Amino acid sequence: MITAIVNVACDGRRIPEVAQTLAELDGVSEVYSVTGDVDLVVMVRVREHEHLADVIAGGISRVEGVVSTTTNIAFRAYSRHDLESAFALGVD
Repeated sequence: MITAIVNVACDGRRIPEVAQTLAELDGVSEVYSVTGDVDLVVMVRVREHEHLADVIAGGISRVEGVVSTTTNIAFRAYSRHDLESAFALGVD
């Protein structure tokens, strides 16, 4: 599974509508309204790198109200949940 974190700047008057539209796109697992330099953080999860372009350039960037995006690709996921699961299974 490939995870991309997409920071989205959008028209401030349309944040709720943009967020809802993004949440309904295939490949989008979560959408967060956040404080800071961007308005939304979108978690994209796909099986192949080729699908990233479909979701981000072909989907997220084309939603009306999206002004710009910046994408980060995750190398690995670290979380308390992941670590606890690994130790429970006996994985080092």
